[in-house]
Amino acid sequence: MQPRPIHLDESPIRFENWRRRLPNWLQRFLPSGGGSHEDHHGKGMFGFTVFLLSESIIFLSFIFTYVALRLTTSNWLPPGISGPKLSTFVIINTVILLSSSFVIQPAENALRRNKLKKFRWLWLMTIVMGSYFLIAQIIEWKNLDFKLTTGLVGSTFYLLTGFHGLHILAGVVLQIIMLVRSFIPGNYNKTHFGVSAATLFWHFVDVVWVFLFSLLYIWQA
Repeated sequence: MQPRPIHLDESPIRFENWRRRLPNWLQRFLPSGGGSHEDHHGKGMFGFTVFLLSESIIFLSFIFTYVALRLTTSNWLPPGISGPKLSTFVIINTVILLSSSFVIQPAENALRRNKLKKFRWLWLMTIVMGSYFLIAQIIEWKNLDFKLTTGLVGSTFYLLTGFHGLHILAGVVLQIIMLVRSFIPGNYNKTHFGVSAATLFWHFVDVVWVFLFSLLYIWQA
């Protein structure tokens, strides 16, 4: 049996030396070993991080468009429209979503330490919290006094929250898949890239919501 090839780091910037100077939490998202053939997890996380950066560009374009329209539109709210309100319901929903990041990370850490039962319970709790956010957001949409076609305030609000909601839904689906796979004997013995990617994705959508919450509700208030 021939040994697996090792792809040495021959770039002029010496990527591996540069990588070692980074914090440990950041090193986990980058390939190691000079791009070794065996480093599937590191290369996978690096590729997934690049994907999230591309997603952030889309969100940033939507956010900048919202800010530009808000600053240049004199009659932002049509007559009789109060717009999105910073209610207790919205605050509770936001707290639940942001708190889920402090649940999903210990879940991944538990899987790293082979504590499968603890991982399942914490992972399931994250799924419930994400699902609650989606349901609560739909309820909020139904109680708003404006629709998608209600001027710029309607089109921008539903575009931003709807696009973010799709990412929350995708994150919940990914988490369900990872939870189901945890019941396959030995599935996570060699690698848990899917769990790490889903965790990083969830942190991403939580950070995005902080910006959307500030723009849509705090600025509105």
